[in-house]
Amino acid sequence: MTHFHFHDPYQPLDSPVHRLDPRVKLVLALGFILTATLLPAGAWLSYALMGAAAWIGAHLSGLGIRRVLRRSMLALPFVLAALPVVFTAPGPSWLTFPLGPWLVSVRGEGVIRFLSVLLKSWLSLQIAVILVGTTAFPDLLMAMRAIGVPRFLVMTFGLMWRYLFLLVDEAIRMLRAREARSVAPEIPGRRVGGTLAWRARVTGRMVGTLFLRTLERGERIYMAMVARGYDGEVRMLSMPSLSYRDLAPLIGGLLFLLGALLLGWMF
Repeated sequence: MTHFHFHDPYQPLDSPVHRLDPRVKLVLALGFILTATLLPAGAWLSYALMGAAAWIGAHLSGLGIRRVLRRSMLALPFVLAALPVVFTAPGPSWLTFPLGPWLVSVRGEGVIRFLSVLLKSWLSLQIAVILVGTTAFPDLLMAMRAIGVPRFLVMTFGLMWRYLFLLVDEAIRMLRAREARSVAPEIPGRRVGGTLAWRARVTGRMVGTLFLRTLERGERIYMAMVARGYDGEVRMLSMPSLSYRDLAPLIGGLLFLLGALLLGWMF
């Protein structure tokens, strides 16, 4: 039997971060990511302050620093795209070594830029993990509309999120059907099937079939929504005004981010 599921990252816990208004959490998360992006390369003190703030948020949210760090490791493989800057950045070289017919030089400025990109991506993903782990997705959509995100974008985000669960559901059904029609190997530990090329062709056909099935099912669901009056706007109760309990963390967080940005550019 196939055991594969797509889990909602939201954790319904009771913590100070969970109780914050979704608009406050969204604005602070976007401000955190924007600040990390605008920081210059080599602003180590600002990186350390923002990392400490992210870890404090992870602790206060109840998610745990270890869980947030583990999920934020997803950014590391994508950062490898910035690795060539280590060898192409201007400036004196720190290390030179032969690589076949080429002589490769590791630039000091390139190392600083690469580490800065790594830390920025890692910190941004940490705060994103905290945001989606402490805020239900409908509340995020409602917060997006409250801060002025266009309706079309909010509708796209909502349908994309629901399409992920639809995609996984169809994949589970296809894998279950394949297992029901497959013969178990007589020798324990031996896999049934042909060569690697044969498996690749079968997998490719399954992916194409999965795309078509989810597309057709998504169209049926969308037509059913339109028949029931859906026009791209999710009708929700209007959000209440921000209380002083929500305004204090918002103002304090924005001031902290502004200070970290100024500190990074000054030193």
